Amino acid sequence: MIAYLRGTLLEKHPNQVVVDVAGVGYDVTIPVSTFSSLPDTNSEVRLRIHTHVREDALLLFGFLTMDEKSLFEKLIGVSGIGPRLAITILSGLPASDLVTAIRGGQLEHLVRIPGIGKKTAERMVLELRDKVAGIGASDGAAGIAVQKQPALEPVEEDVLSALLNLGCNRGAAETALRKAKTAGAPAEFEPLFRRALELVR
Repeated sequence: MIAYLRGTLLEKHPNQVVVDVAGVGYDVTIPVSTFSSLPDTNSEVRLRIHTHVREDALLLFGFLTMDEKSLFEKLIGVSGIGPRLAITILSGLPASDLVTAIRGGQLEHLVRIPGIGKKTAERMVLELRDKVAGIGASDGAAGIAVQKQPALEPVEEDVLSALLNLGCNRGAAETALRKAKTAGAPAEFEPLFRRALELVR
């Protein structure tokens, strides 16, 4: 099983990277929190890896911190949550906020994440409340914020791409991005993404 990769970052997208390790390119699915902390392409990158084996595929999920990886592995242990949905959940809230929501039974925060209904949120709280203590304590959790103006800047393109990759409808994603920009927060990927995700309907 692959548990760790260190190599050159060939490509990076909001939910996916390609890492060159000794001439082999590994396609790795990542959460938004990992994307926003990645170095520039052609730099060295180190990722903690969860290898998911299916009959028809071998999938790699990558994280910059052990907290994220640990939380991911706890999430996929919950009935009805697979690896893709777990990545969406980690993209929807910073690890520390997610832990707070689970431990505090804050269903209203959990159900804002695409793909999470009330029943799944209740299962997460029930099954993970006592298992997530200590995770995310060191995570620099960026609060939900917003960004700038109409003609799409590269960071806005990345936000739109991340929303579409999470299964949001394009029209709804574009509207949410516009509303997020109008609210006027920092022009940075993660705050803008999280605010837009909150506004997607």
